[in-house]
Amino acid sequence: MARSTATTSSTPASYEQALAELDRLVQAMEGGQLPLDQLLDSYRRGAELLQLCRLRLQAVEEQVKLLEDGQLKAWVAP
Repeated sequence: MARSTATTSSTPASYEQALAELDRLVQAMEGGQLPLDQLLDSYRRGAELLQLCRLRLQAVEEQVKLLEDGQLKAWVAP
C-alpha cells in the first residue's frame, strides 16, 4: 500500500510545522475524497501529530511555571 507524503512518520521540526501538517490532514479528511486506507493512515498520523503538539505545549507550560522573579530557571525534561 502506497502512502502519501502527507502521512509520513517523520517528526516535524517545530510545533508550528506539526500543527500545519495536522491542519492539512484534517482538511483532506473533511473533503471526503480520500480512499479508505489513506483515510485511516491520515487519522493515525493526525493522532500522532496531536500527541506531539500536546507534549510540546505541556513542556512550554512547565517552563512558564518555573518563571520566578523574572528569571527562567533551568528545566530538565521528564
